[in-house]
Amino acid sequence: MILLDGKKVSNDIKNEIAEQVKKMKANGEKVPHLAAIIVGSDGASLTYVASKVKACEAVGFDSTMVRLSSTTSEVELLDKINELNNNPDIDGFIIQLPLPEQIDTQKVLLAVDPNKDVDGFHPMNFGRMALDMSTFIPATPFGILELLERYDVDTQGKHTVVIGRSHIVGRPMSILMGRKGFPGNSTVTLTHSHTKNITQITSQADIIISALGVPNFLKAEMVKDDAVVIDVGITRVADDSTEKGYRITGDVDFENVSKKASYITPVPGGVGPMTIAMLLKNTLLARERQNK
Repeated sequence: MILLDGKKVSNDIKNEIAEQVKKMKANGEKVPHLAAIIVGSDGASLTYVASKVKACEAVGFDSTMVRLSSTTSEVELLDKINELNNNPDIDGFIIQLPLPEQIDTQKVLLAVDPNKDVDGFHPMNFGRMALDMSTFIPATPFGILELLERYDVDTQGKHTVVIGRSHIVGRPMSILMGRKGFPGNSTVTLTHSHTKNITQITSQADIIISALGVPNFLKAEMVKDDAVVIDVGITRVADDSTEKGYRITGDVDFENVSKKASYITPVPGGVGPMTIAMLLKNTLLARERQNK
């Protein structure tokens, strides 16, 4: 069994980006600038955005965090988005989800300039991805592709089963794994909460990508020998034996599934670190596009 080490690969990617930024600075070019809008004070969201800002600093990007109160109206948020859309200094920006209930998330994501949509959530970017055109790929699926590529995991002609159909991970992953090229060229089955006989389907899979958010959902008996297992799930599970009072658990029963898998991602330290690294990569791509 080979561990797909997202922490190591993400550090490699950050080092590669940092080298590119050094060259940009040496050439007198403007360095990439990523902005993040956060509405409210959700602890997990604040931690996540802070880690994105820290990652920007580490590679030499400029970064801006726009903090708005939880009582911010939809109109106020749309005004702020419009401001960032029209600010030539900002190359890309993200809106941290979830948003407060008074705000229509779909309306907000549609308001982002597709050329600055480094999260890859805008329908124009999603459509371009589905048509195999150059675009911003959502960071988590992009990170999974990068892991598969850097570990040279064979995907051609393989049966890939995706568990979960979210717009952020499951659905784009199902499209990307079926595209021409590498990683891709696999036969994809997209499963979800209404899928019947899911064990029968997963036990035939060469590659399983689970993005369900249910701790330890994927058991050893659901996986065939030598399957490739990608665990996107990340859930806090109460655990009094730890200092924080919880532990981070993925969708996969790692202890038992890892005994059967040929490749597997750990949680934490697998897909998670890759997401931030690929957000940086998308921001670099946005800067390069602006230059052109």
